[in-house]
Amino acid sequence: MSIHLPPLNALRAFVAAAQHLSFTKAANELNVTPAAVSHQVKALEEFIGAPLFTRLTRALRLTDRGQAALPNLTEGFALLAVGAKLLMDEQDENVLTVTATPSFGGQWLVPRLVDFQDAYPDIKIRIDASMAIIDLRRDGIDVAIRWGSGDYPGHAADRLFEDEVFPVCSPKLMSGAHPLIKPQDLVHHTLLHSGSVFNDVSYAEWPMWLELAGADQVDWRKGPEFSMENMAVQAAVEGHGVALVNTSLVRDELASGRLVQPFEEVIPTDFAYYLVVPNEYRDRPAISAFRTWLLQEVAPLDAA
Repeated sequence: MSIHLPPLNALRAFVAAAQHLSFTKAANELNVTPAAVSHQVKALEEFIGAPLFTRLTRALRLTDRGQAALPNLTEGFALLAVGAKLLMDEQDENVLTVTATPSFGGQWLVPRLVDFQDAYPDIKIRIDASMAIIDLRRDGIDVAIRWGSGDYPGHAADRLFEDEVFPVCSPKLMSGAHPLIKPQDLVHHTLLHSGSVFNDVSYAEWPMWLELAGADQVDWRKGPEFSMENMAVQAAVEGHGVALVNTSLVRDELASGRLVQPFEEVIPTDFAYYLVVPNEYRDRPAISAFRTWLLQEVAPLDAA
């Protein structure tokens, strides 16, 4: 199904202006005039039929819609840059192709890749954000990061995290007219769902957690469904509801205080994120370097 997308230049102008909260600074980044940025943003607002900025006397402020869209658009342009670089790069023995689920890639891996590049500047890394079932050898993929049981015949699999499933929310939901104090208080709040929950038996679902917490009266069927878990996480950060997530996807948000765990009840899971490599690839220098780096990154987190 084709999707009628807004013009790419208008989206790029919006992302730059939203990151800087300034048409002038966005114009400097894009090497155009502030008027051109303003025109592109206005065209995007007309395209979607809603404002993206509140225009103050000497400042810009994102509307709720603009704030909600910014993380995914930022990630999208980052992936476009990777794809464009892939088109222009020549074959290189030090190119490492990694496939990761979009949620794990965008939420956890991508923010840390700068550390890998600093440690191994000669290795060019390519990220394929996909949930597709693939054949690493056939499809030219060096390394996969996948959620599963760890049973991958013919492949070496390193478990990255010990995971649990539990609700998370913005700190602002812990106060107000209906503060989240006990699980039954969820009757007053929106439950956020991930599309994968309804299609994968390896994921714990809201009904399971609500039963564990003794909050069966909460109607789990209500609330928006997101195609990717990281979208549900972002919605929770923005205070739009409560998301049921895996530990590994929200470690950074919990550590920074952007999200909190309102209740003690958790669901253990036998499934986890694994680093998967074909047995015969393990000794390749680039793959060995990435595996060593990644396991060092997750070791202190898993010990916490």
